Amino acid sequence: MKYIIYARKSTEEDDRQVLSIEAQLVELKEFTVKEKLEIVASFQKAKTAKEPGRMKFA
Repeated sequence: MKYIIYARKSTEEDDRQVLSIEAQLVELKEFTVKEKLEIVASFQKAKTAKEPGRMKFA
């Protein structure tokens, strides 16, 4: 089976985010080596999902 790595930082405020993207990637890569997983791609996202005027979901 093939896998991807996805690291996301939802806020740009360092005090509100536990792990930086770099720290997440290190942890995920160590895990994939330990579990012998085949990684075919890696994605990163460093923006907030909040948008002014965005419709709210219930």
